[in-house]
Amino acid sequence: MTSGCDERAWLGEVVVQEMTESDLDEVLTIERQSFPSVWSRASYERELRNRNSYYLTARHQGALVGYFGMWIVLGEAHITTLAVHPSYRRRGLGGRLLDHVIDLARRHSAARVTLEVREQNHAAIAMYRKFGFEPKGVLPAYYGDTRENGVVMLKELSSEGQAGDSH
Repeated sequence: MTSGCDERAWLGEVVVQEMTESDLDEVLTIERQSFPSVWSRASYERELRNRNSYYLTARHQGALVGYFGMWIVLGEAHITTLAVHPSYRRRGLGGRLLDHVIDLARRHSAARVTLEVREQNHAAIAMYRKFGFEPKGVLPAYYGDTRENGVVMLKELSSEGQAGDSH
């Protein structure tokens, strides 16, 4: 039997880097495996050109295994998307990506990070709570594809120390 640390040692091999248009085929594959309604290639291309957007990918042994997108505008960071390849879920990669999100937001002097998540996505909500995000409201029928409610979550950064999170 291995310890949790040993089971997550592979995370040290994950390379997180800026998303480029050449990543989009792999991004869209994970997108289709992760969400009932997906963004188009054109939407990602627009986001990659947006000066307020930050899109990063995670690669393990060359394969794209996750990605996230975020806007930083007027001192607030907003996560637009975060997805992990199904084979890599529940192995710590989502948390590793959230660490990058939070670090990037801090480096750009954001006071808070916000996101919306499907009300029935209990695994994602639990992960976000572990990282200090708190539910702040519900958006009725926010997701047009399923009419599912969206939960607005927020993490304040301005009152935290820079030493890291307790997760």
